Amino acid sequence: MVTQEDRPSSGVTFIDTEMLDALSGEARTNPRQRINRNFHPGGDYPCHRLLIAIEPDSYIPPHCHADPAKDETLLVLRGRIGALIFDPSGRVLEARVLDPATGCLGLTIPYGTFHTLVSLESGSIFLEAKAGPYAAPLGEERPSWAPLEQAPEAKTCLEGLRAHF
Repeated sequence: MVTQEDRPSSGVTFIDTEMLDALSGEARTNPRQRINRNFHPGGDYPCHRLLIAIEPDSYIPPHCHADPAKDETLLVLRGRIGALIFDPSGRVLEARVLDPATGCLGLTIPYGTFHTLVSLESGSIFLEAKAGPYAAPLGEERPSWAPLEQAPEAKTCLEGLRAHF
């Protein structure tokens, strides 16, 4: 009889609570208060799939992806995450809590849509999928009304974003 231990490695990765717990632990100790676990082999890969653990003090600057191939899909696996959608001037068009316990599990964001996420609960984790290759937001993808992650105003901005929930 062939047992699981006797089988050759298939390259399959199972996403289990042990993985999620470890990822959350890493996010809590990371200065950015978030960390990702990539399932794609590199930044130039055509399809990016990753888990992102995010803590309440993590600030993701509002941004968009200008490339028509860069629609983005997010699914919350655990915790509570606030999703914010903005118009180009920074006015909030929609604010919604993503929480598997309430039935709103995620969203798909069309390219060119300004958005951000806010962790509303420690231990929150989401799965992200979008086209590669990776490119940091530049130019019109980073609006002037949103401070960069390391800017002194980032903490105040995060508090304002969180206030929508």
